[in-house]
Amino acid sequence: MHTVILVDDEVFTRKGLIKLIDWESCGFQIVAEADNGEDALEIIRKVRPDVVITDIRMPVLDGMELIRRVVEENDANPSFIIISGYDDFKYAQQAVRYGVRDFILKPIDEFEISDTLRRLNENLGREGAERLRNDSLLNDSMLESIVLGEASDTAIAQWEQRMMLRANDRLFYLFAELNDNHAWNPSAGQISSAGFKEIVHQVLQRMSGGEQPFYLHDHHNRIGILVPERALEAFNGSIERFVIRFRQALSVESGDRVFLYAGAPVSRLADIGQSYITAKETLLYKYIHDDNRFVIYDQVKTEKVNYVTFELKEVGLFVERMEELQTENVRATVESLFHNFRNDRYAPEAVKITIHQYVLGITKSIRGMDGDESALSSFAPVVGWYDLSLTLGELKRLFSEFVDESQRYIAELRKVQVKGGIQKIRGYIETNYSSNISLKSIAAFFFINPVYLGQLFKKSYGVYFNDFLLQIRINEAKKLLRQSSDIRIYEVAEKVGFSSADYFVTQFEKIEHMTPKEYRNKLLPSDKGDNPGEIESE
Repeated sequence: MHTVILVDDEVFTRKGLIKLIDWESCGFQIVAEADNGEDALEIIRKVRPDVVITDIRMPVLDGMELIRRVVEENDANPSFIIISGYDDFKYAQQAVRYGVRDFILKPIDEFEISDTLRRLNENLGREGAERLRNDSLLNDSMLESIVLGEASDTAIAQWEQRMMLRANDRLFYLFAELNDNHAWNPSAGQISSAGFKEIVHQVLQRMSGGEQPFYLHDHHNRIGILVPERALEAFNGSIERFVIRFRQALSVESGDRVFLYAGAPVSRLADIGQSYITAKETLLYKYIHDDNRFVIYDQVKTEKVNYVTFELKEVGLFVERMEELQTENVRATVESLFHNFRNDRYAPEAVKITIHQYVLGITKSIRGMDGDESALSSFAPVVGWYDLSLTLGELKRLFSEFVDESQRYIAELRKVQVKGGIQKIRGYIETNYSSNISLKSIAAFFFINPVYLGQLFKKSYGVYFNDFLLQIRINEAKKLLRQSSDIRIYEVAEKVGFSSADYFVTQFEKIEHMTPKEYRNKLLPSDKGDNPGEIESE
């Protein structure tokens, strides 16, 4: 179990969270609680939890300040989830910079937070396994120790010789990222991490004619590369030209799905950690530069990135349009959404949070109609991509397929509901035919527009409502006439729902082409004859 502490100045919120969530099934156990940031900070230092779930506004030390202090101390390294009663997301930019995993609004939705916790549990498991692998690599990889600033001066000098570095040569840390590399992508074959690393190595060797040694390091979904000044000589010393050529060559081998991210140059191998850090910062600009598919830190370092994601009401309106089957409107909204991701300069984490909220809204709608979202073939990809590297186009494809399939599913669910509803209405008519019912009264009882109900009834059963009701009443009248020779015609009329015996006789004769009396007399033995004392409407 991963450990969790809850931080909120409202005790009923903390206790409610404890009871609301099946923590164990999500992979967590709560080990402590705090009602303010200062106490929470001390608990984090002692307990070193895996996850901290905190409110923003608290006395003494608020949530954002708590996160800042923990991050800057760099002692404990928990994942943070923010729970807030405010939907303006004004804290989103700061929260994302501090690595906050999710931002959940009050009132807390059990499905939403459980889903968040399960995904976080999976991520922490993967990250833990990766940390173990990286810890093992630290013992064998001097490159990583240099990046981390842990290598000795002697070791650094040895590596400078290996890389044939000259005094004051610039040195770049570069990420090569393979995108859309997943089983749900029918247009591109999957490449293993080792396979992609080998492709990167071979392309670099071809570009340098085998004369320049390159050193590579595995990162999650990416390959880290040390690019020295000597490698740029064929490109007039331009890192941009080198990157463009490098990406073109990689695309030949692995498809046009490779992104490159170049950090700021440094002049000493000992400072390569700074280039690594800036290369990581360029990842924030991925979807802004989706067309070029490369980002160079010195070209974007002054550009702003948008961390504010969306308005919840926009998700609600989108789901409403889906439920109303406004297909063209829905598709136009998806187009606009992805257009805004690029034009409004969304950071990747902001894109992830936005897509997650839209998927959650659609899922709630499906569940509300007694559907099962897991029955959709597009559901697994749209919730499983969060830890993958995707181009904006591929993400749009996965999301659009989910939206389109969900809308078709919602239409099918509605048909089922309508069919069930019209069957209930028919049952109601068959039970209450003897009462003073009408299309208008039944529509009001079932909260349906009477015109729509009339159309739906004709479409479902091939007859108009009034004809259906009349036929039921006449059939019931015939049954009474068959079963009792003593019942009077006006009594039959009353029992089957006619307020006027004369009107009953008229309608009976219209359908059966004989009067009620003639119908009953037809059933009597011939020696009895007619009942002379009875008239049709008595």
